[in-house]
Amino acid sequence: MLHFKKLIDQQGITPDLIAKIIEAHQEDYNRMKGLYQRYKADLDGPKIFTRPSLVHEDFETGGNAHVTRIDDKVDNRLNNAFDVDIVDTKVGYMFGHPIGYNLDIQDAALKKEIDTFILRNNTEDIDSEYGKMAAICGKAARLAYICKEGDERLKNIDPWEVVFIDEDIHEPAYSLRYYTVDETVYAEFYDDIYIHYYEQSNGSSFVEKDVVPHVFDFNPLFGLANNLELKGDAEKVLSLIDAYDRTLSDASNEIEQYRLAYLILKGLGADEETLRDVKKSGMFELFEKDDDVSYLTKDINDQMIENHLNRLEDNILRFAKSVNFTDESFGGQVSGVAMKYKLLALEAKCTTMERKYVSSLRYQFKVIFSAWAKRKSIGKDDYLKVFYQFKRNLPVNLLEEAQVQSQLKGFVSEKTRLGLFSQVDDVEYELDEMEQDTLKVGPTLEPLADDEE
Repeated sequence: MLHFKKLIDQQGITPDLIAKIIEAHQEDYNRMKGLYQRYKADLDGPKIFTRPSLVHEDFETGGNAHVTRIDDKVDNRLNNAFDVDIVDTKVGYMFGHPIGYNLDIQDAALKKEIDTFILRNNTEDIDSEYGKMAAICGKAARLAYICKEGDERLKNIDPWEVVFIDEDIHEPAYSLRYYTVDETVYAEFYDDIYIHYYEQSNGSSFVEKDVVPHVFDFNPLFGLANNLELKGDAEKVLSLIDAYDRTLSDASNEIEQYRLAYLILKGLGADEETLRDVKKSGMFELFEKDDDVSYLTKDINDQMIENHLNRLEDNILRFAKSVNFTDESFGGQVSGVAMKYKLLALEAKCTTMERKYVSSLRYQFKVIFSAWAKRKSIGKDDYLKVFYQFKRNLPVNLLEEAQVQSQLKGFVSEKTRLGLFSQVDDVEYELDEMEQDTLKVGPTLEPLADDEE
């Protein structure tokens, strides 16, 4: 998209450029939309749902009208949603505890403004969904805007609807959002000053409908990269997941076909009347010693199938850098260090995304503070005073954490010490509560009875 950026820098945005950008984005649009459809398990999502039917219409019966094929009646299509589990495991691990927003200075007014902004925008929810979309599609999109009440708000946008016309999607020079409603394509182009609105109806050319300024000093439509390559967490293992689906579906077909096996009558003949009587009585009369009744079945190598499925599952989780928390190795008393080794690959993947997330949040507040600077007594660069705290969501050993807290007291700052405690989500709030407790009861508790008694 960089060549479009050069054209826009030179001649500005035009309806013709809008059409060309959307056309160039179609491959990426289809990729991201397909990944999300897989995540939702839509009928046109996982490939196993659209696999060609196994029914063979050209089966030869040898001219016998009484011979009917039965093994083509089974066509199971089982979706094993490893891609969903990979994404949900990461999201639960990273965002099970909400992101903490704190200041590195004592500024009560600014802290109150940020807390109100976080509460108004339900950031616990939208931050988690922001990260989830990036994990699914490789990137996510967010729009800052002014609501009808005049407050700064945030809204997550479906990433396949957004084109970032820059190398860095965390701080893009230009952004384009487009979507279709009743065969009309709507496009919104964002830069540092204006929002350009375009429409295209019934396949005609795009027409500019309006241009309005936004109150921010920077492009308010920005993104979050899952990684530098903008790839989803499960994207590298989709072929392995599809192979697992095919193997398990075919194995299920074999098992079900086993029940539908052909009946073999050795030394016997059976007309339609005899078969009707058998269905009623469930018995055959065998008069000769060589007569026999049996079923023609397939031998199923269940051990080979099981080994193949196990290898596929191991490779899926390994190459996606995910873990199976239902594994027996996570049971019982596992030390903190041992748990970290088991989660090392997942932690490395989450650390990469955490750095990208901080870049996106820093630009987000850069945009928001540019509006606050115009109508509130807040410095434009005060967004640099905001820092972000991520906590991993894992079972905790409170006794072990309490011992660590006790041993660190006096050796590190109280902010750092409390920030390491899993039960404290807001360090500033906890410090204020501790200060209030000290003012109320002092270093020691009040006596339970009066001294005179």
